[in-house]
Amino acid sequence: MLQGLLSRSPLTPTTDSPSTPSKRPLSSSSNEQNHGQTHNKRHNHNKDSLALAESRGLRLLNLLLQCAEAISTDRLPEALELLPELSELSSPFGSSPERVAAYFSDALQSRIISSYIGAYSPMPVKLHQARILSHAFQSYNALSPLIKFSHFTANQAIFQAVDGVDRVHVIDLDIMQGLQWPGLFHILASRPGKVKSVRITGLGASVELLESTGLRLSDFAEALGIPFEFTPVEGKIGDLKDLSVFAPRYENEVTIVHWMHHCLYDITGSDSGTIELLKSLKPKLITIVEQDLGQPRDFLGRFVEALHYYSALFDALGDGVGACTIERHDVERQLFGAEIRNILAVHGPKRAAEKVEKWGEELRRAGFQPVSLAGSPAAQAGILLGMFPWKGYTLMEENGCLKLGWKDLSLLTASAWSPNWQEEEEEGQSLVS
Repeated sequence: MLQGLLSRSPLTPTTDSPSTPSKRPLSSSSNEQNHGQTHNKRHNHNKDSLALAESRGLRLLNLLLQCAEAISTDRLPEALELLPELSELSSPFGSSPERVAAYFSDALQSRIISSYIGAYSPMPVKLHQARILSHAFQSYNALSPLIKFSHFTANQAIFQAVDGVDRVHVIDLDIMQGLQWPGLFHILASRPGKVKSVRITGLGASVELLESTGLRLSDFAEALGIPFEFTPVEGKIGDLKDLSVFAPRYENEVTIVHWMHHCLYDITGSDSGTIELLKSLKPKLITIVEQDLGQPRDFLGRFVEALHYYSALFDALGDGVGACTIERHDVERQLFGAEIRNILAVHGPKRAAEKVEKWGEELRRAGFQPVSLAGSPAAQAGILLGMFPWKGYTLMEENGCLKLGWKDLSLLTASAWSPNWQEEEEEGQSLVS
């Protein structure tokens, strides 16, 4: 079983083999002989280094898979015995394989502990932790196009949906610092017709951070001459009891719902409650960005999926950033590492049965229909990728969704949805008239 997974290992280094030295005319010159000897030594050293890195990567992969397999069959003492060597060979400051192994090793250790004590609950996001996450997201936004991709595509889809609308209400289910919305303000301000009001209802874990976000967004809106109102809501959308905050303020106000789904913490609370609320809101558009990360119910399957996904994320981040930057370590530790730990250590049987894995599919079942992001959103995403110096990112349109990937692996899917019954109502009104 383990050998079958080795051939598709994301931890095996993919460094190209050293190039073959160019041919030189034969010469009796001692200088050229010395140069040739030095070149051969370097060539051999490079070959030895590459072989050592490959051996280390394969050993790390083998240890991780053995540990995960032992956990999946409840052989916890055996899994514990593998952790010291994993810790010795991996490092959060080493090569990409060593970094990946360090965070997966930490997550496996947490999973072993949680298996012993029977605790599978998601870890709550406290104020201090929320601030750390916000700072890490800022760094991630500066280092990678992934967050910008979600912002650009969603904003363009929203801009098209509110064409001709002068009152807009955006409900952001996990607003954090609201980095996305100044971009929407700019394109709304550029329209020929002046927008009469924009209000954002932002949900999050801390009223203090939400209010700080609201102040920043108010300053942006004021500078652009946009009438703006921000409403902070502490909590998760699916768990809220008082829904009056979402009610339209004006007869012609259009509601938009947005969120970027991730594995850092539970955004929605009750997923069934979230679906029912989304249906009752009758939004003009829902925009969502999801990680293309399958999460099978069985632990070993979930582990392998996560290993491939986060190996690609680490490679993508490392390709454009220096190995020893504080920002890179901050993103990997606070974001990637926390997600890996939540997927492997927190994702227990009860939680797996309750949570939606793919929101796009769930929205379709709930009566929403996809809105194609081909055209302007896709063009904007392509322009965004052209702004970054590294070339490993790929953009693909599939069934109206946009997928941003690293080489041959899709990382994020952006999609937009509208209610099916919206068209039915419009057709009914036209028949009556």
